[in-house]
Amino acid sequence: MLRLDASGAERAPRPCAVTVGMFDGVHRGHLAVLEVLGAHAAARGLDRAVITFRAHPKAVTLGHAPPSITSFEHRLALLERAGVGVVLALDFDAELRATDPESFLRRFVVERLRARSLVLGWDSKFGRDRAGTLDSIAPLARELGLELQSVGAVSLQGRPVSSTAIREAISLGDLVGAREMLGRDPSLYGQVVPGAKRGRGLGFPTANLALDHELKPPSGVYAVRALVEGSWLPGVMNLGERPTFERDASATCEVHLLDFAGDLYGRWLEVAIVRRLRDVRRFASIEELRQAIAADAAAARALLA
Repeated sequence: MLRLDASGAERAPRPCAVTVGMFDGVHRGHLAVLEVLGAHAAARGLDRAVITFRAHPKAVTLGHAPPSITSFEHRLALLERAGVGVVLALDFDAELRATDPESFLRRFVVERLRARSLVLGWDSKFGRDRAGTLDSIAPLARELGLELQSVGAVSLQGRPVSSTAIREAISLGDLVGAREMLGRDPSLYGQVVPGAKRGRGLGFPTANLALDHELKPPSGVYAVRALVEGSWLPGVMNLGERPTFERDASATCEVHLLDFAGDLYGRWLEVAIVRRLRDVRRFASIEELRQAIAADAAAARALLA
């Protein structure tokens, strides 16, 4: 996937069908927009492009932003998986906030991405004072040779799918509800970093993930799948503290892959969270902990078979 920065002058190599948005979580509502975008692109011989923001615009407009479901790098990985070929990543700052919709369209959509088609979600607004809507930009779009298309909301049980609702579900540990709205398992994305290597000493080596701005469910032990070299491998994840080791009570994300033996240090790993197995708890001995991890692994293997 080609990544373009706002500060550069590089243009998309080919004309694009473009959409604009935060795409936090890349949920079912976003996927509906991306599906229409893909259809436009395929029918017209265009590349699929997304304009998104590194950090949530509300950090500037309100002075604070909601916790992100997915980090910027995770979002890009999900967009690429959905077929997006070009991403223009903008930093939402005071200058961009003051940019009127016409300037935004001309500078980013048309000049940088060579757009021929613009697809917007039902609630999309951009430019100064969020004045850029499908209706307000229609005359300018005709002048610029842009074909406009809107995409309606995706609803579940009468409620539009939204990043806000997904944040609430994940925070409460409602994996089923989050899965329905996301159209996939909730997942975490982080770089594998060196740990204390205690899992290896117990016979269950773990990949320790450094999570950056990833929304996490409550602490616990989870059955998971991790994407390694294009395959989803079953595993067990400990999310939270390690109370058995009193001198190391910091919160961590440790993943033991059931069918993998190799070095993952430095690699980025996506971990799909399937089901919560139990609470994090303190064990009376290392042997008791070892037995509990073995039971967790067996339960995860049965569940994920």
